Amino acid sequence: MKAITSRDNPLYKRLKALAASTHHQKKSGQALLEGFHLASAYLDVAGQPETCVVTDGALRHDEAQAIVARVDAERIVTLPDALFGQLSNVVNGVGMLFVVSKLCAPLPERVGTTCIVLDGVQDAGNVGSILRSAAAAGVKQVFCAPGTAYAWSSKVLRSGMGAHFLLDVHEDVDAATLMPRLAIPAAMTDSHAPQALYDCDLAGPIAWIFGNEGAGVSAAWRAAVAYRLTIPQPGGMESLNVAAAAAICLFEQCRQQRISC
Repeated sequence: MKAITSRDNPLYKRLKALAASTHHQKKSGQALLEGFHLASAYLDVAGQPETCVVTDGALRHDEAQAIVARVDAERIVTLPDALFGQLSNVVNGVGMLFVVSKLCAPLPERVGTTCIVLDGVQDAGNVGSILRSAAAAGVKQVFCAPGTAYAWSSKVLRSGMGAHFLLDVHEDVDAATLMPRLAIPAAMTDSHAPQALYDCDLAGPIAWIFGNEGAGVSAAWRAAVAYRLTIPQPGGMESLNVAAAAAICLFEQCRQQRISC
């Protein structure tokens, strides 16, 4: 292990720059995974991190010790708790983070299985929650249109709870690029749609389009969808949070596919 004790250390300065700026993370292609759960999930699926940063205090915990034991010794850096606090975005964090390269899959030439398009979903918490639901529902591919929150930002990663490592997340994919590749019908939710989600045959693959929290689905995708579906809300609310709507759609599709098998 390498111990860093000074804020003037070059590696610490690089870590601090990454922690302070999503733009810097995006430009470098690197992400920060904070906490035991994300670290363990990354090791399970993707292998070794570039760097494992752990505090002296965290090393007293069994869970941290178990994770550190799985990381190559030359990749481990220890920090005093006070220095780690300037890297952390979590209140009362556990004192561990991984520096990793974000996972990038090539854009497929043809999309023939259920996928998700995030069409300008701006809230990082919503993006992470949708990714988590997608992974739980067995969806593999997620396409983020321009204007969607950066999928590998720290907040999205925390909300995703390890979903990133089970998905192919494609960023900055505009409608003109993706539409010709879709070999499946697209669907969107609309509170004024004529057909209820539960009355639509969802047993086959669907490209689910989830739009911006305020403006909704963009005109380009709205014109391209085969299904406009409403989620019945007997309680009388006008609309649902986009992450909640996505979860309902994905798991209604799972339910129908289970029945059809």
